[in-house]
Amino acid sequence: MPIPPYVAHLRTMIGHDLLWLPGCTAVVLREVGHGTEVLLLRRSDTGEWTPVTGIVDPGEEPHVAAVREVLEETCVVAEVERLVWVSAGEVIRHVNGDRGQYLDHTFRCRWVSGEPRPGDDEATETAWFELGALPPMPRRHVERVACAVADPREVRLGR
Repeated sequence: MPIPPYVAHLRTMIGHDLLWLPGCTAVVLREVGHGTEVLLLRRSDTGEWTPVTGIVDPGEEPHVAAVREVLEETCVVAEVERLVWVSAGEVIRHVNGDRGQYLDHTFRCRWVSGEPRPGDDEATETAWFELGALPPMPRRHVERVACAVADPREVRLGR
């Protein structure tokens, strides 16, 4: 998985120690004749299916990061409809040993154009899935998709 240059620099100072980072999740939805589909990718590091996720770069707005990550990772153009959830995630140990914890901003996004395909080495597959036929995913990602689909009036705060 590509590590942003500023994170790589921090890692030269702190090694694998816990690093707190701003993150984003883009739940991209599109309406088709038989209902709603969600865009998912299979992560190259874990093999898990997830919505598009990423790290917000210094000075970057989280909603801009979400759109950027969707394009980079899936070659799909998406538009943020709104923020649906902000939460502190669990501590994650990445396959390289780095420990991270993310302040996640989950956005409900609308598909604009493009057919999904892996755009970088972060995904091995990308695909649209019907909401009733999602592949197995970590619980936190199932909850993020469900929150975006429910489109609550108020932003969900916390886990």
